[in-house]
Parts: sequence; structure tokens; C-alpha cells
Amino acid sequence: MTDAVQTAEERYALRSVSRALDVLEALGRAASEGLTVAGVAEQIGVSKSTAFALLQTLLQRNFVTDVRLGGSRRYRLGLSLVFLGDRAAEEVGVSQLAMPVLRELTASTGLTSRLAILDHGYAVAISRVDAPGILRIASALGQRELPHCSALGKSLLALLPPARVVKLLTQTGMPRRTEYTLTTPVELMQDLLLVAERGYAFDNEEDNIGVVCIGAAITNREGEGVAAISVTTLKSGLSDDDLHELGRTLRRYADRVSRQLGAEVDAEAYALNDPQS
Repeated sequence: MTDAVQTAEERYALRSVSRALDVLEALGRAASEGLTVAGVAEQIGVSKSTAFALLQTLLQRNFVTDVRLGGSRRYRLGLSLVFLGDRAAEEVGVSQLAMPVLRELTASTGLTSRLAILDHGYAVAISRVDAPGILRIASALGQRELPHCSALGKSLLALLPPARVVKLLTQTGMPRRTEYTLTTPVELMQDLLLVAERGYAFDNEEDNIGVVCIGAAITNREGEGVAAISVTTLKSGLSDDDLHELGRTLRRYADRVSRQLGAEVDAEAYALNDPQS
């Protein structure tokens, strides 16, 4: 890394955030009884007043917890870190489990496949396997996609309670992307009922004219949607039967990952439903 790059990174680094992270790392290295304010101050090289202020801030957000031991107040890592750690581990685990499945999916369909998670209401692709050839119609990794007009987003929204869906939609909005975009919660809720019934979702030219995306959710042992996979293709030449066949294919591949996460998946659950558009 060059000095110029290092200087740019340092310019945007917030000292207070860095010190807060230093506190968490110090508590992570500490023994089970935790550290006092003085102990934290010594570990990260700040004054006791600064250490106390940092600890109180982290305490309010449950990243740190405190306990009285032997007449002194000691600090340990809080439960918020447990939640974030579980989420991070789950997402990394899903990506590792899904990549072989995505490769098989792309090999069998000849289409670009992706894995995405729901982040603050948006679908965000975290893994992708490109189709052979030069045609690239899938978005870049890490890019936020509106959930109401993406197959990945709708696959995951269909597993949430309606009140939660509406709350997320108020955050993301429902802008019209094409003439086929669903722009009201009522329209979307009706579509999500079909998604939940058949087990896969369509973005049928709802985000880009001429482009179709089919998605299916991956669930954990609690039945929660932790991710979704999709394939993207051009609409030209595809019949409704073709789209539903791709949907059933997506469902089978998504179920494979769900089973590895401990989900109980009924192999016949979706085969018995007549395709609906």
C-alpha cells in the first residue's frame, strides 16, 4: 500500500470510532471477569475520562455490559455483538454453502446466478457466477436493489409478516421503474402471496424492460429467509411455461442450501401447485 493511499484512508478514519473499536478488542482479549475503566484506559492508551465516555456510549447500545465484582465496576462485551456475530457468520456460511450450488445452477441453465441478502429492506447481491459468453445483464455485487421490483427482494419479502413488509417499503419507497412495476403495497402484497405459494418470485420486466429475473429464498432451521438466489435472462423468446420451469429449478437449488442450514424442506411442497403468473 502506498503512502498516498494510507494518507487517504487515515484522512477519513474517525478517531472516536477507532477508539471505540479498540475498547471492544481490549474487552475481547480480557479475562472472563472483564476490565475496569482504569484497565480499559491502560489497554488502549487513553485517559480514564475518555475510557469512561467510550464505555458509556457502547453500554447504551448494548455493545458492552457492566457488572459489579468485588466492589468494582467491570465491563464485558455485550449481547449486540452476539447478534452481529451470528448475522456475519450466517451470511458468510450461506455464501460458502451457496457457491457450489450457484455454479451448478449456472452450468445447468446457462444463465448468470446470484446470491443476495436483505439489508435494511434492499436486496444486496454478495456472490455471483457469470454465465458463459460476453452478455452481462446482472448488477454488480454490493449494489442495493429495490425489493418491490426485484426477484431477489420479493423472494425474501414473501417470508416476512405483512406489517414488516409495509415498514420496509416506507423506507425504500416503491418508485416506478418500468410500465410493469408494482407501485402500491396492495399490488405487491398480492404478488407476494403468489410467491409464498409457489416458492419463487419473478421480476418480469419490472426493473428493466426486456430483462427477467427469477428468484427463490433460502431459509434456516427457524424458517427465516436468510438469503435468496436468482438467475437473470432476456425476456425475448421465453414463454410463461419457460419462466415457471426456471422458477421450479430455482426452488430446487435454493432448497439444497436450505437443507444444509438445517431447514426442513418438503420436496413436494411446490410441485403440487399449478403455476400462476
